Amino acid sequence: MDNMLKKETGKTPQEHMQEKVIEIAKERIVGTRDTASQIAYSSGFRYPQHLCRLFKKREGCTPNEYHTRMIS
Repeated sequence: MDNMLKKETGKTPQEHMQEKVIEIAKERIVGTRDTASQIAYSSGFRYPQHLCRLFKKREGCTPNEYHTRMIS
């Protein structure tokens, strides 16, 4: 199944899940007053740094930098 998904979409199941987590985090960063830590914990991350690391890898900036950019 994993190979079939990757063959059809070019992404692994993990990449699809990470994409969705980042999409939800981005909505919450802009749409709520929740901190990056609150978003991380409620998204299932044990440590907020893990969300920040994933966010930076996928978006090129930290959640706080993203918030600043989107609010400005």
